[in-house]
Amino acid sequence: MVFLNCVFRGNSKVEEACEMYARAANMFKMAKNWNAAGSAFCQAAKLHMQLQSKHDSATSFVDAGNAYKKADPQEAINCLNAAIDIYTDMGRFTIAAKHHITIAEIYESELVDIEKAIAHYEQAADYYKGEESNSSANKCLLKVASYGAQLEQYQKAIEIYEQVGTNTMDNPLLKYSAKEYFFKAALCHFIVDELNAKLAVEKYEEMFPAFADSRECKLVKKLLEAHEEQNSEAFTEAVKEFDSVSRLDQWLTTMLLRLKKTIQGDAGDLK
Repeated sequence: MVFLNCVFRGNSKVEEACEMYARAANMFKMAKNWNAAGSAFCQAAKLHMQLQSKHDSATSFVDAGNAYKKADPQEAINCLNAAIDIYTDMGRFTIAAKHHITIAEIYESELVDIEKAIAHYEQAADYYKGEESNSSANKCLLKVASYGAQLEQYQKAIEIYEQVGTNTMDNPLLKYSAKEYFFKAALCHFIVDELNAKLAVEKYEEMFPAFADSRECKLVKKLLEAHEEQNSEAFTEAVKEFDSVSRLDQWLTTMLLRLKKTIQGDAGDLK
């Protein structure tokens, strides 16, 4: 009995300490002292774990991560990873995926480590797929494809664009986007090999007849023609015409510049 009383007394002291750390963390937040807030939430998370309260521990680690995000991105990642470990242990993969996306975004914008951002988007996509959240998985995969192509990992990008394009072309709400994914896959093929691009375009037209009538498909065909003739002016003209209707984003501009350089013969090292 004495032993049990000690245990309960000990537990209630730990609970009190948890509450004090949480109160302190919130006061630090109000004062915009983000490092101190993050540290206090971390202490609360560890004490919750001592009390076998996994959910509260994970929540406190997430609070710590959100505070650290404003002052110490790497520490934010450490806290969010700690929360992810707890959530995956509890079988809560959807919420773990959400925090992997937050980590990916920190790597994108704060630490500018695109390889690591890709790894976390891939992990999030895996978890979403496992939970049958296919549209959330696709969003993450499209990020992976976009960055993959920028890092010249064209094969990875092609596989994702083709996979997502195929998944969306039969969906009445999403099929409009499918042509964009096949267009991007075709451009990635084109940078690697002209013949592959021609075959890919034929395959996409067959699979998805709406692609054949799209401005994107017509642009790829004009670019292939210009490339075959090594006609830099025709290439530029086709891009200008497309851009006058649909503004080129940064990704497309980068890919088209890489292609144009192969015509001008001043970038022989392009894969």
